[in-house]
Parts: sequence; structure tokens; C-alpha cells
Amino acid sequence: MRGSARDSACVRARRSSPRISPKLDSQVSTRKKTFPEVQAERLEQAQRTVLINCPAKINEKKILKYLSRHGKINHHYFYETFGTYAVVEFSEKDSIASLQDVTQTSGTKEECPVPFKSRLFTLTLKNPSTQDADQAPVHCHKQSTILLNDLVRKLCSSDSVSNQLYTLMNEYQLTEENTRLRFLVCSLIQDIARAYFPECTVKPFGSSVNSFGKLGCDLDMFLDLDEIGRSSTRSKTGPFNIEYQMKRVPSERIASQRILSVIGDCIDNFGPGSVGVQKILNARCPLVRFSHQPTGLQCDLTANNRIAMKTSELLYIYGSLDSRVRALVFCVRCWARVHGITSSIPGAWITNFSLTMMTLFFLQKRKPPIIPTLDQLKDLADAEDEHIIQGSDCTFVSNLNKIKLTENTETLDVLLSDFFEYFGNFAFNKNSLNIRKGKEQNKPEPCPLYIENPFEQAHNISRNVNQGQLNRFVALARESAWILQQEDKGHFSLSNGQPWGLAALLLPSVTSNSVKGKTQKRASASERIKSLMASLQGNKENNLVNNGGKRTFSNQA
Repeated sequence: MRGSARDSACVRARRSSPRISPKLDSQVSTRKKTFPEVQAERLEQAQRTVLINCPAKINEKKILKYLSRHGKINHHYFYETFGTYAVVEFSEKDSIASLQDVTQTSGTKEECPVPFKSRLFTLTLKNPSTQDADQAPVHCHKQSTILLNDLVRKLCSSDSVSNQLYTLMNEYQLTEENTRLRFLVCSLIQDIARAYFPECTVKPFGSSVNSFGKLGCDLDMFLDLDEIGRSSTRSKTGPFNIEYQMKRVPSERIASQRILSVIGDCIDNFGPGSVGVQKILNARCPLVRFSHQPTGLQCDLTANNRIAMKTSELLYIYGSLDSRVRALVFCVRCWARVHGITSSIPGAWITNFSLTMMTLFFLQKRKPPIIPTLDQLKDLADAEDEHIIQGSDCTFVSNLNKIKLTENTETLDVLLSDFFEYFGNFAFNKNSLNIRKGKEQNKPEPCPLYIENPFEQAHNISRNVNQGQLNRFVALARESAWILQQEDKGHFSLSNGQPWGLAALLLPSVTSNSVKGKTQKRASASERIKSLMASLQGNKENNLVNNGGKRTFSNQA
């Protein structure tokens, strides 16, 4: 029997698509916002927000009282990077102008400030000596993920594999505060770009908005110039047409390169807190890369990247349809990173985007499917959803309420085990993956791994992956499937403090330490557990114990 009773109970309580009455389902679905609506709401929110560097110990009520002189405050929070920062959202944009009117510029004999007035401020005490020495630091929201050892402890205290996956997702996913911070950075860069292009917008895309973002992930930004020159009040009468005179260049790519070059210089020279600016203009997608020190975010700014925005929207829709989608993707990506299948360094590794596509493809193959194919989403599209971008068909429904929820009730423990078994035995040598059709297809060209881009269908998003890295993925997938199957068969005792379920999969692997590309010998159950326990104990510092029926760690030797 696949899956335990506790996981069956868990899915009844937590699955995203319960059997409810049509009336109640309609009430729930009407609350779902489209991706463009969420983007627009957060962008407007960010324009009413300021970022303030504060003393480490400061009276929260006093700072809010001081700022409230300039207008009503809707929301605020604190975080730490290179100092303590407050993110403050005003109710009106005029409040920011009022604050800027009383803000001074400071300089020294050795340095001269560049007089660019941004929404990034520094707050200091006029009389630091009068500050109460016992003033407690403000509460700071986390901006990074939990340490792996701490995560494993939490996973071992869960009561089911399904809950382990939800625990991992809750610890790794972007928080509301971190999401607000990402939109604020886009808004600050937009302020700089609007010096040249007053009608432009800077929008986040990728992991920051597609619902699969992990705390600490890079911030991808899109400089959108589409609205420039589009008049909403065209004259319907009269004998004349009038248009702007503009510079002409041979291609859209060259225009993007020139625009990004200038904006990159502005960010480097005028953008407070932006350091390490690199203009990577000859890449497949030209970009400006920099670090935003006040937020601790690594940023990539691109232009003419509208397909990436549609990809972000597509993933957002998939992540919104069923909570199991996000939980499984977060789990697979964490597992891959722990075992070195993915890397932050460019190379022949499988990327997070490829793993996400593989997970979506797997969920489309379930019976019944958990998520629809891209073609099925296209069939639900209205005229307003039709988008042809650079010759690529990016049409799909944007209204989540039109998408029928799945009747699949499989628990996450079954899905996780079957994911590893499915790809551990997938015919990568001859088949490609395609979420548009939701079925395997013959490879159009010889390469180890072929995953078709959902929109640019002639592009293989995993073209960088070599045979050795694919072999490692397959070997680790088989090993992970085996571990979970042994647990299902009762070969592991789950009451004696051993790592179990997802926690066991995140420990150092027998396979990952062996020679790449060679057939691996399966360790016996006892050898595997011995290896897992040796890795976990680490000089006898973190032993597992039972605590009231829940699996927890003890720091006692």
C-alpha cells in the first residue's frame, strides 16, 4: 500500500482542491486575483513606500510618530542586512514628498554627495547620548532561509511526509515582507530610469513573483518601455497625424543594449546602495547586474524580455491551482541543491527552472492530472488573453476562476516517491519533456536532456546539461525512491529516532560521493541507515530523540 494513514488524513485536511459545493467554490474563486492585478497592486504599493536606515536600537513608537507627521502609515516592518532598515508604506504618495522636503543632504570635506533625491533615507538621533541604553532592538523579519540542520530538525518533528513538504515550503518561500521589499527595489530603480523614460515601469519577474521563489533568491527585473509613445487620447478627427521623432537603430536588441548601457551608468553613478554594477550586454538577453546593499538582493535588470514575464505568469497560475504543486517543487529543488544537482554557479548543472518544468510535467501525467497542460489553458483563453510575442504564441487564460480544479486526491508522500521513481526510469536517451502537450515526444536533436521551452518551442531550456550531470540526477532519483519505498514497506523503524521521510533524503548521499557517470551499487538497508546516521550525528553533536511521539533533535551528547 502506497502512503500512510497519516498522509491520507493530511491530504483531506490540506489539499487545495477539496470536494465542495459549486456555490461555495464560486465564492472562493471570486477572491482569486490575476497575475497582472497582483503585479499592479504591489507596484502601486511600492511607489508609496520608503526605505530608512535606522540605529540598531530605536524606539519603534517614536519613529512611527515622527514619520506620521508626513501622513498616515499603512504598513511597516524592520529587517537587517548591512544595518537595521525600516520599510514604511504611506497611504498617499504626497507623504513621501513631504518627507523629502525636510530631509537634508550631508557631506564631508573628503567626499561630496551626488544630489540625487531617492526614497532611501538615513535616520539618526540628534542626541545619541540621551537614547535609553536599555532600549530593546526592534523586531526584524527574516530575509534568509533556515539553516539545513535546523530544517532537518523541524522535518523530523512533523507527523507525516506530507507535512514535512509543507514545512519545508513554509520555511523556504518568500515572506510577505520580502516580497514587498523586492517590489520596492524595482520601484527605486524605476525612479532612476524615469529620468530618461518618464512612462517606463520596472517590474519583477521570475522567482520573485511566480510563487516558487525562495528567500535569498536573485531579483530579476524587467524594464518595460512598451507604453512609451502610446497615446490614450488619439484624435479621431482632423487631417493630420502626429508622432514623436526618435532615434532609429537596426534592431530591438541593439536598442535594448543602448538603453541598458545608459541606465546601468545611472544606477552605478546615482543609485544609492547599488554596488558592483556590471553591464552584460552581449548575453542572449542583455542585462545589467548589481548588488543592492540596503536590501541584500542580487539584481539583474533586463529590457525586451516580455516572454519571461509571461512565463512568470504561467508558473504563478500553476502554483495557485493546487498547494501540492508548490510544495513538491520546493521539495525537489531543495533536494537537488543539497546534493549538488543545481548550483548558483553557471555550468552544466540542471537549473531550478528545468526542475520546475520537470515537476509540472510529472503532475500533468498523473491520473487524473493535477494540473492542466498549456494547450488546455490556451483553450480557455479569451481574446484579451491572446499574446504573440516575437513570433511566439504566449496565449493562455489569465482568469484563475475559469480553470477547473483537479479531482486527484493523491498525498504528497505518494507524489514525492513517484516523482523520483518516474524520472529515475525516464527514457532521457530518446524522449523530451513538453508541458504544452503534457506528454513525451521524440527529441528533435541529440542532447542528454531536452525540455522544451513552453513558449519558444524551438529552444531547449536544459541545453547546458551534460551526460554526467544527468546521470547523477538519475542515480540520486533512484536512490531517493528506494529510501522512501523501504519506509513504506516498514524496513525502517520510525520510532527510534532515525531520520525519516524527507529528512532522510536531505542527508549526504551514498551515490553523490561516488564516481560520476558509473553504475552505482545499491547499499543495503542497514548500510544506508548507518551512513545516514553517521552524517546526521556529526561528532555526536546532534542526536535524534523521541519527544511525546514527535521526532525531535537533542543537543545532548
